[in-house]
Amino acid sequence: MNNTIDILAFGAHADDVEIGMGASIAKWSQEGKSVVICDLTEAELSSNGTVENRKKEALKAANMLGVKERVSLTIPDRGLYINNDHIQMIVEIIRTYKPSIIFAPYFEDRHPDHGNCAQLVKEAVFSAGIRKFTTGSLEAHKAKNLFYYMINGFHKPDFVIDITPFMEHKIASLHAYQSQFVQMDNGVKTPLTEGYIESVKARERMFGKEVGVPFAEGFKATKPLLLNMDVFGE
Repeated sequence: MNNTIDILAFGAHADDVEIGMGASIAKWSQEGKSVVICDLTEAELSSNGTVENRKKEALKAANMLGVKERVSLTIPDRGLYINNDHIQMIVEIIRTYKPSIIFAPYFEDRHPDHGNCAQLVKEAVFSAGIRKFTTGSLEAHKAKNLFYYMINGFHKPDFVIDITPFMEHKIASLHAYQSQFVQMDNGVKTPLTEGYIESVKARERMFGKEVGVPFAEGFKATKPLLLNMDVFGE
């Protein structure tokens, strides 16, 4: 495979990316940007749902957002530790798809897997650009930027994206994960089944209010952003 894509978004589990940046993905996809999602685990320890069912839900959600491709690694759920094997796996994904921009969950999150995913991706982004860091015959690749999206946290963003026309795309993609956000008869109560989608929508409304739009998704940056317009928006 010799792809070059615009965006590669990593998540620890299927639904992480949709929670944090589903509407932005829908927006960029509609604008012609190529997007690939990579789930690091199969979420085999999820309180509700099975691996097989969650993969079906993940593909359905990705299709709703216009994602080019969705791939899943087999790092153990709750085993997202920094070691060379895990870094190698992520480096191979980065070098295979050669993204311009990479996204990962923000470090500060109630779920340790999300923070560990951020650390792993940060390590892999750096290693992917080192020519002598070998992963078979794949060539080194340096992404232009690494940004972080928010899952459970509410943090002051470094920048936001106006996602007002695409908020419903995001909500629809989350509803695709019925096993996670709806408590079934044979399921158990979790934070996700207790009004979680409503709280995500409220967060995006708050981010939007900060910049004068109905809805926005917030992101953290690893370095200052170069604006393509001056401070007057001209």
